[in-house]
Amino acid sequence: MTTEFTIDAAGKSLGRVASEAAKMLMGKTLPDYVPNKRSDTRVKITNAKKISMPDRKKTQKTYTTYTGYPGGKRTESFRMLRDRRGAAEPLRRAVERMLPRNTLRNARMKSLEISE
Repeated sequence: MTTEFTIDAAGKSLGRVASEAAKMLMGKTLPDYVPNKRSDTRVKITNAKKISMPDRKKTQKTYTTYTGYPGGKRTESFRMLRDRRGAAEPLRRAVERMLPRNTLRNARMKSLEISE
């Protein structure tokens, strides 16, 4: 039996929405939670564009990646990432990084749907 949750992100902070979604994707809100099993939950986040964030943080928050080559460190601000990939990408990255880093993470992320 698939359980579906909907989160309205309008007026909420990025971290609050992401942590709530991560808990639901792991199945911790269900009575039959087991850490080593994937729960049949689907999470839909709406109004990703309307996330509340101070203007200062939009320019100061950075996302860092590394290509694997010398000098391959890449940094990008929240505003640049949002303009390049859409309003859903910072939220998707936040949820992904709150999930445990194990073999279930990719399957759990497929159950996440974010609409702007």
